[in-house]
Amino acid sequence: MRSCLIVDDSSVVRKVARRILEDLDYVVDEAEDGQEAIDKCRQQMPDAVLVDWQMPIMSGLDFIKLLRAYVGGEKPHVIYCTVENDIGAIALALKAGADDYMMKPFDQRLLVSKFQFDLAA
Repeated sequence: MRSCLIVDDSSVVRKVARRILEDLDYVVDEAEDGQEAIDKCRQQMPDAVLVDWQMPIMSGLDFIKLLRAYVGGEKPHVIYCTVENDIGAIALALKAGADDYMMKPFDQRLLVSKFQFDLAA
């Protein structure tokens, strides 16, 4: 089964995303901030990561940079999630190693569309 780590300081966002991704047959884990997410990735690297941009302790951007520098951290498909309509912030996330991005709030259709990638590639 495919696995996804949802990294967001909002329990509501994590709950909504979890329900959608579990319907797509993902095994889902959650983290409230980037540091907790890095710790979880070191234990077991997920196939995909949905990461918020602004969180306490460690931001989504810092998480992506650390993840991509970690052995095996190049593998997860990373989707950067932001409420900012700032193309510069999105560009920084993509440069840091995010594979895709989406704006919040999201709905089921948008989230599902972002998870239509080939893990074998």
